[in-house]
Amino acid sequence: MAAPSKRSSRPTPVRKAWRSLTWLGVIIVGLFAINAAGVIWAGGSWTPKLALDLEGGTQIILEPKVETGQSVSQEQLDQAVSIIRQRVDASGVAEAEINTEGSNVVVRIPGELDDQTRNRIESSAKLELRAVLLADVATSQSIDPSASPAPTEPAEELESTPTAEPTDGSDLAWVTPALQNEFDNFNCASLDEAATNVAPADEPLVTCDVSRTAKYLLGPVEASGENIVNATNGMVTTQTGASTGQWAVNIQFDETGTEDFATVSTRLYALQSQGASPRDQFAFVLDGAVLTAPQMNGVITDGRPQITGNFTQESSKTLADQLKFGALPISFTVQSSDTISATLGTSQLQSGLIAGLIGLILVVIYTLFQYRALGSVTIASLAIVGLITYLTITILSWREGYRLSLAGIAGLIVAIGFTADSFIVYFERVRDELRDGRPLVGAVEAGWKRAFRTVLASKGVNLLAAVVLFVLAVGSVKGFAYTLGLTTIIDVMVVILFTHPMLQLLAQTRFFSSGNPWSGLDPNALGAVYRGRAEFRKPVAVPASKVASSSKEAQKRQTIAERKATAGVGSGTGEGKES
Repeated sequence: MAAPSKRSSRPTPVRKAWRSLTWLGVIIVGLFAINAAGVIWAGGSWTPKLALDLEGGTQIILEPKVETGQSVSQEQLDQAVSIIRQRVDASGVAEAEINTEGSNVVVRIPGELDDQTRNRIESSAKLELRAVLLADVATSQSIDPSASPAPTEPAEELESTPTAEPTDGSDLAWVTPALQNEFDNFNCASLDEAATNVAPADEPLVTCDVSRTAKYLLGPVEASGENIVNATNGMVTTQTGASTGQWAVNIQFDETGTEDFATVSTRLYALQSQGASPRDQFAFVLDGAVLTAPQMNGVITDGRPQITGNFTQESSKTLADQLKFGALPISFTVQSSDTISATLGTSQLQSGLIAGLIGLILVVIYTLFQYRALGSVTIASLAIVGLITYLTITILSWREGYRLSLAGIAGLIVAIGFTADSFIVYFERVRDELRDGRPLVGAVEAGWKRAFRTVLASKGVNLLAAVVLFVLAVGSVKGFAYTLGLTTIIDVMVVILFTHPMLQLLAQTRFFSSGNPWSGLDPNALGAVYRGRAEFRKPVAVPASKVASSSKEAQKRQTIAERKATAGVGSGTGEGKES
């Protein structure tokens, strides 16, 4: 018995088709399973979340706080908007609106606002690094307005100017009698009213830690959070790599911050060796309160210090994200926080869905009119694209916080035409092959090779446009670009795993392979006369009724050269070769 040839061992078009359809089924079942798991165990839903314009949400108005006599600039507001937008995006919230109204920053978040996202927005994260001059146990007794104040020496009678020019941020020459009196009588219960977050950067600061258990007299600012390049959270490890179970925030400074911090760490490490506590401490001041004030245990010249304290995983991650996206140029206070209704409402959503449905119906009518039974493949492909897109958006809603806006719905509607365009390109390539005299099975394979390159080029341009628009745009326009790019990828996948395999299977059926006039692939109706390279075949004798129904369409599709050649063959005077 002869050994089978290599050609016979290759998978046939039918096998390839069933293999592709199997993979498509696995993908759809997998998306269903992921969504079902999210609904059962992760608080997911079978419907996508809606954006601010369709559902409503929370509005927070942030009012800038500046020193007396100063004003906030538009550049500072724009920078604050950019940083807050990055914080919101990092929390996984999509379709948020952040802009300025007058001198305020207005943040609108769709849906219910969780505490972690609220902290990201409301915390200005104005980070300053100051050397510690004095430290003591906090005075935090409650303030009774009716009680008589303790007798203290009038501050205006105390000297407030240093007797000698301080040489650095750790010089005790900063501690004037007036400043010492302020430190001794400072009550940590009144920290919020003390406006420590707007204190001058070139002067000392009296403040407390965030837990109100210790108070500090700090030197001027020697490094700023604006010089932070990156910040991450992680567990503190020992020199052997073992975890201590303590969460920390790891900071990376830019070149300027690295130089500043190296100078400070060198000075404080020298003070530690002299036993000059607490002047060997360096306070990380967040919004006017001391986050932590660790001792300097070494000279840090690589610009990578670590903040430790009473962190949890969530609090360390929140702080790291805030610092990573930069410290705000000014401090803010929350003026108001309210629940707002949808800016467009369900009527606009219904109008968008109706527009999409009308567009889909028009596409269906066109494909059935143009391609007859072959149009059913287009309809089925659009249904598959719609199903996969819906499942993907739903999963992204509960997994990544994505929300569907009216602009996103517009992207889905526009994608209907782009998706149908892929099928039209493929079908026309197959028809071209039939006109060249190929049988249907060969026409499907040859047409696919030519059409696939065209489809990839077209979808590549669409995807590139969506990516550029998503990167450069803000707000709801990102939703349009996102859905457009998503449907472009799904379109290519469906063409490969469904449309082409279906044509491979249909080409094996008698209805399509025999060129039934209702199949949309009738060679005679398509004008299949020209065979290429100046060769023509004789017209095949066909029933008069069939000729009458297809001659008009065939004549429309023939070129002038084809018509002349056909006329020559029919009259016996043609010069082309007959087959």
